[in-house]
Amino acid sequence: MEQSDSIIVIKQGMIHDAVHEEAYHADILIADGKIKKIAPVLEGKIINDAVVIDASNKHVYPGFVEAHCHLGLDGYAIGFEGQDYNEATDSLTPQLSAIDGINPQDPTFEMALQAGVTCVATGPGSSNVLGGTFTAIKTVGKRIDDMVIKKAVAMKCAFGENPKRCYKDKDNYSRMSTASKLRIMLERTKEYLARKEAAGEDIGKAPAYDPKLEALIPVIRGEMPLKAHAHRADDIFTAIRIAKEYQVDLTIDHCTDGSLIAEELAAEGFPVAVGPTFGHAGKPELRNKSFETPGVLARAGCQVSIITDSPVIQQQYLPLCAGLAVKHGMDAFEALKAITIHAAKHIGVEDLVGSLEEGKDADIVIADGDPLISNTIIEKVLVDGVLVIDCQDSSPSAAPQ
Repeated sequence: MEQSDSIIVIKQGMIHDAVHEEAYHADILIADGKIKKIAPVLEGKIINDAVVIDASNKHVYPGFVEAHCHLGLDGYAIGFEGQDYNEATDSLTPQLSAIDGINPQDPTFEMALQAGVTCVATGPGSSNVLGGTFTAIKTVGKRIDDMVIKKAVAMKCAFGENPKRCYKDKDNYSRMSTASKLRIMLERTKEYLARKEAAGEDIGKAPAYDPKLEALIPVIRGEMPLKAHAHRADDIFTAIRIAKEYQVDLTIDHCTDGSLIAEELAAEGFPVAVGPTFGHAGKPELRNKSFETPGVLARAGCQVSIITDSPVIQQQYLPLCAGLAVKHGMDAFEALKAITIHAAKHIGVEDLVGSLEEGKDADIVIADGDPLISNTIIEKVLVDGVLVIDCQDSSPSAAPQ
């Protein structure tokens, strides 16, 4: 989206910046879509020339960040025709890119904004062993090209029940097959890359173009992590085992059994994203899902994000999911970081979003209380310094249906 040309000052809000545990009163200066200054009091010509938002008696937060969802790839209330997040013809589709399937006009984007969710990593589902690349986008805009802040944040891979179930009648019947297929693709990519580099400028010596292997080159080079769908403890360890074998980066997404192996995961050091946690355990590998898991992992020393996996949980309930983690024992500051700076780090955009710091994008949420509590009203939302939600008299942010 376009950045605001206006100079804006948010006056005397209680700042929860996702950096300092203690909140504090301050003014925030916004110009050119960025946070230019955070100070106890801003005075003088700056104030005279600015649009002033009075945030006294209000709470000011970074825009919330979702580290794993399918927003815009699964249409709202239009059935199968709106589902574009799983490719059912091939279990290995790393060449696919989320940006080619996202529909910014889907009403779920507006719902996300009303709850203060300003940035998401959205991408392919978990039907395939390799599904394609996730992208990081802002949640406001008409054209996906203008919403992207990082085109390729991760390469989706999946372990456990989903690729087994979806391809059991084709080419992937067991967990062993899933792991083998991923290894084969990574090995082929290593060989393909070596041949390309050896050929140099000599096109005649270069390998024939292979879009699947081309898409995996950034993974092999360490430029993009594997984004591993893994619920069960053994699947999590398989993902780690393969990442170590090929010396590639990894994030662990869902991590349902994380509380069973928290110390091991903390020692490994890979980022974890926990969720979706609402609802029944709809398949065997979800039997241990619990809102206690994010807190257990955080206390063990893991970098924890909390996710909705929308549309599994509607995107606007991301802050509420963090609040439920607090209710089940997670430290409140860790829960805030799990939907702000930790989520931004998980998807590699922490230099732009995830905290209220000078130089970052002016993605800001102003609420009448703690947004991790369900009856809190999100009153204003800014994205890149543009006021996109102004609903001071609206119903609570979690209400859209």
